Amino acid sequence: MADSYEIILRLGAATLAGGLIGLDRDLRGKPIGLKTLGLVSLSTATVVLLAVQYADAGKLGDPASRVIQGILTGIGFIGAGVIVRRGDRARVHGLTSAACAFFAAVVGILCGAGQWPIVGTALVMALVLLTFGQRIERGLHRLLGGKDDAHAPENDQSSDAGPHQPGR
Repeated sequence: MADSYEIILRLGAATLAGGLIGLDRDLRGKPIGLKTLGLVSLSTATVVLLAVQYADAGKLGDPASRVIQGILTGIGFIGAGVIVRRGDRARVHGLTSAACAFFAAVVGILCGAGQWPIVGTALVMALVLLTFGQRIERGLHRLLGGKDDAHAPENDQSSDAGPHQPGR
């Protein structure tokens, strides 16, 4: 079983890598950003960490593996239901909400497996990403010179704006 340092390192690296890819997409005016891809990368690294820990201990059998696969496949349908495309093809809303649904499913899997150190670490990282991700994204956007109007209120393509938050 990985110690706390290894859990933080693995999940932190995944969150950072996904966030950097998301920042690149945002800087290029694409409808996905730092928070969304940071959450997706954190979620998948979390499930892999669980699988590796259980495989090392000989605890993850075929039935549990199939259940996890089914959960993650099913949550994709829920995530797809919260993504809305508005007007032109560039205005997409709900991507971060879909990533949050995926992350919540992963946290549920971890809780069911009793992996409390991974649950705690992943939750802290996700909450930091959700709380500060947009501010970081905007600051880096200004610093790195991304698309000038990408975060103007009338053209906001933030990946966290869902159908219940028009214009956000």
